[in-house]
Amino acid sequence: MYSYLWLDALFVASAAIIWFMIAYQLALFIAGFNYSRRSAWTDNTLPAGATWPAVSILVPARNEAKVIARTLECLCGIEYPREQLEIIIVNDGSTDGTGDIVTEYGVHDPRVRCLTVPAALSGRGKSAALTLAVEQSKHDLIAIYDADNRPEPGSLRALVAAMVADPSLAAAVGKFRTLNRRHNLLTRFINIETLAFQWIVQAGRWALLGVTSLPGTNFVIRREVLQQVGGWDDQALTEDAELTIRIYETGRRIRFVPRAVTWEQEPEKVRIWFKQRKRWARGHNYVMLKHAPRLLQVRPRVLALELLYTLILYYVVCLAIAISDILFVLAGLGWVSLHAIGPYSKVWVLAFLLFMLEVGIALSREEGEDSFGNLFLVSIGYFTYCQLWLLVVFCALVDDVVLRRKRVWAKTERFAEVRQP
Repeated sequence: MYSYLWLDALFVASAAIIWFMIAYQLALFIAGFNYSRRSAWTDNTLPAGATWPAVSILVPARNEAKVIARTLECLCGIEYPREQLEIIIVNDGSTDGTGDIVTEYGVHDPRVRCLTVPAALSGRGKSAALTLAVEQSKHDLIAIYDADNRPEPGSLRALVAAMVADPSLAAAVGKFRTLNRRHNLLTRFINIETLAFQWIVQAGRWALLGVTSLPGTNFVIRREVLQQVGGWDDQALTEDAELTIRIYETGRRIRFVPRAVTWEQEPEKVRIWFKQRKRWARGHNYVMLKHAPRLLQVRPRVLALELLYTLILYYVVCLAIAISDILFVLAGLGWVSLHAIGPYSKVWVLAFLLFMLEVGIALSREEGEDSFGNLFLVSIGYFTYCQLWLLVVFCALVDDVVLRRKRVWAKTERFAEVRQP
């Protein structure tokens, strides 16, 4: 058995980092909970004397024949003045008949237009497809949805109402739900993860700091803002996170509007989940290298610190958790001896209970989600699903730092039969 002072120091440092994150998450949780209660009383109406502005809905689609018809049905069923909408489906080099489905739908609904990406420009990713679509769109407000989305009828109205009520907003972001959440254990974990992220991180940061991150879908942004920041970055695998940083660098804000809801498919196989999450992590690496060096120039300073914290969170916290896990296992096997003084067992139990409390109350904000079954999944997810993120971040770093693999945008695999909520 080995005992070294530096092992004790490493253990204490990792515990301190983890507890800093837990304390900060607790502050976000409290702020997010309060915001969720306030937002329940808001509505989707415009200020007196205002009218609904025209909106261009953009949907990038590459080989989406399995889902695009149902998505079009939901988009065309949105409760919004018909003459104020155009719906552009960007057919990005599809070979499965996606373009034919959209074209046929457009025959019956003139608001729907199939924009085919020229062969020489196709396959360059979501950012490039959206850039082309913005150039071809007509209106000053741009709404973005993914090709598998099922927006609720009032979702767009809630986003637009927020933009009209506050002209200083750069964008308004809605909430996304897991359409296939009851399919298997993985989709149940993803459902819990996404709800916790939105009701703790998104709602909490907006309520506490006035900060919200753009998701990849279900948001409205002003054309003038896109023009000001230069549009989407074609090199970014997570185009939403990268665009978020540049918007805040201009001094504009993004608001979280939880009443705006869309439903989307999530991976049903671990292989697909891992590929998607690793793309996110590699996209995060790109954003950090591009923006972190100059983030402290953003004002106000609290905003700069929050954005920087968000960028380094992947690495610092994952490293701390990995160190803590490794030392815990080695100590349990009797291979190392830790002599750091402190009630670490009680601290660990308290951290676990706080995790359960925060996620459990976040789930309670959605009808039927705070079930005993979901609370049980939260408890085992702490030791299983959450730990998988360590492997995701490690593999992404290997790809970018060691192997230096080319960043290639790859869409998430869809499923033909979409399960209803």
